[in-house]
Amino acid sequence: MQFGVFTVSDITQDPTTGRTPTEAERLRAVLAIAQKAEEVGLDVFALGEHHNPPFFSSSPTTTLAWIAARTTTLQLSTATTLITTNDPVKIAEDYAMLQHLAGGRVDLMMGRGNTGPVYPWFGQDIRNGIELAVENYALLRRLWTEDVVDWQGKYRTPLQGFTSTPRPLDGVPPFVWHGSIRSPQIAEQAAYYGDGFFHNHIFWPKEHTQRMVEFYRRRYAHYGHGAADQAIVGLGGQVFMRRRSQDAVDEFRPYFDNAPVYGHGPSLEDFSRETPLTVGSPQQVIERTLGFRDYVGDYQRQLFLIDHAGLPLKTVLEQLDILGEEVVPVLRREFAALKPAHVPDAPTHASRVAAAGGARDATVHTGGDGVTGRTAEAVTR
Repeated sequence: MQFGVFTVSDITQDPTTGRTPTEAERLRAVLAIAQKAEEVGLDVFALGEHHNPPFFSSSPTTTLAWIAARTTTLQLSTATTLITTNDPVKIAEDYAMLQHLAGGRVDLMMGRGNTGPVYPWFGQDIRNGIELAVENYALLRRLWTEDVVDWQGKYRTPLQGFTSTPRPLDGVPPFVWHGSIRSPQIAEQAAYYGDGFFHNHIFWPKEHTQRMVEFYRRRYAHYGHGAADQAIVGLGGQVFMRRRSQDAVDEFRPYFDNAPVYGHGPSLEDFSRETPLTVGSPQQVIERTLGFRDYVGDYQRQLFLIDHAGLPLKTVLEQLDILGEEVVPVLRREFAALKPAHVPDAPTHASRVAAAGGARDATVHTGGDGVTGRTAEAVTR
C-alpha cells in the first residue's frame, strides 16, 4: 500500500501570528515538504492545480519536475489535474515529458475541481463539466496509446494526423486516478477504463465514501477488469498529531476555526466525529486510518493533507516526522497483513511495463519535417 501527502497549495494566514506567507515562501515550503516526504519514507507526493488566489499551483508539472530532480524514490502525482479546462493535448504532452524526466515516477489524478469562475477564463462553461471530463479524457487516452490520431469532438478543435510527443516512456502511459467527491459519473468513468478511483474523503461522512467506492467497485467488475475487490482505490484524509491528544486539539483548533474550507461552521469536535478528520495522538491516527478499511475494503493508496490552513512549515515538517517514524510503519504492516493475495498493489511504472510485456522505445520517427521536405535519411547523410 502506498502512503503519502497531498497539498492544495493554499496561501492562508497563520491565525496564531497574523502573518500570511508570500507566494515564493509558500512555494519553497511545498518543495521542502515533498523532499521531507521522501526522507521520512513516504511513497507519494501529490500537488493540486488551481488558477486563482489563494492558491499558487497553476503549473504542477514545473513544480513536480523540480522535485523529481531532487528525489529518487518518491512517486509524483497531482491532486488534481483539471481535465475540464486544460487542453487534453497539452496534458498528454506535459505529463509524458514529466514521466520521462522523472524516470517513470509519475501518475495523475484527474478532476473537475474548478471554482466556478475558472471555466470561462479557459473558454469553457461549468455546466458542461461532466461532458468535458468524459470527452477530454477519451482524447487523452488516444493521444497516449495511438501514435497518429484523427479526432473530432464537441469541445475542441479537430485533430488530423496528430502525434503527441514525447511518446510515453517505455511505451506505457502514466497511470490515471479519477478523483471525485460526489459525482458517480466520474466513478463510472474510472471503472469503464479500469483506472483508479480516488475519493478525497475529507468533507463527507464515511457512509458517503462507502457508497461512492462500492459503486466504483461494482462497475469495475461489470466492465470486466477483475473482481470488485481488485479495483484500485485511493483515499484522502487529514490528520494533525501531537504526543498528547489534547495538545493536538489545542494547537490545531485556531487553524481549523479559520480555515477557508472548515472554519466558521461545525466545531472541530463535530467535524472530527462526522468526517475522517483526525486530530489527536499518533495511535489515534493509526486506529482511525485502519478503520477506513472496514467500509471501503482493501485499498491501494492513502494520502494525508497536512499543510493546510496556514500551518507553518516547521509544524508541517514535524507532522511528517511523526507520520514517517510512528504512523506509516504501523499502517504499512497492519494493512499488508490484512490484504488478501489476490488484491493488487497500487500500479507503478515498473509494474505496468511488466504487464505490457516489457519496455519498448515508443519514439515516432518522421519521414520528413514537413517544411523543408528533408527526410530523416537525408539528415543523417
